[in-house]
Amino acid sequence: MFVHFDDLDSMSMVHNIRYAVFVERALSMFWESNGYGYPNGTLSHPDASVGVAEFSISYRTPVRGTGFILVHLVVEHVGNSSVVYRFRVLDAEGVTVHAEGKRVHIHLDPRTFRPSPWAEETRAIYKTLQEPR
Repeated sequence: MFVHFDDLDSMSMVHNIRYAVFVERALSMFWESNGYGYPNGTLSHPDASVGVAEFSISYRTPVRGTGFILVHLVVEHVGNSSVVYRFRVLDAEGVTVHAEGKRVHIHLDPRTFRPSPWAEETRAIYKTLQEPR
C-alpha cells in the first residue's frame, strides 16, 4: 500500500482512521485478485456480500510521512457464515508493527441481507490466508 500526503494529519503522521482504510483496501485487493469484486456495481460472486460485524485496532508506533507500507492479513477463524481476520500494518520492510487488530465479516445473502453460509470455493480461499498450525 502507498501512504499519500492526504493520509497524513497535521503532524505528518498517518491519521488514525486511515489505518482502517488501508485494511479495507488490502482486503479488497486480495478478494478482487480472487474474482470477488464489484465490477460495474454488481457482485461477481454472492460471497462478496459481507458486512463488518467488528473492527478493532491497536496503534503501536506512528507511520510518519508518505511511502510504502505493508498490510499483513491472516484468517484466524472461519465459521459457517463468519470470518475473523487478524491484521498488522507494517513498514515497507515488514519489521516495524505500526498497528494491529481484528476484523470480523459476516456473509450476508445479497437478496435477504441475512447471514448465509460461505460457498466451498470461498472457504478454500480463506484457507490460503490461514497460518499453518
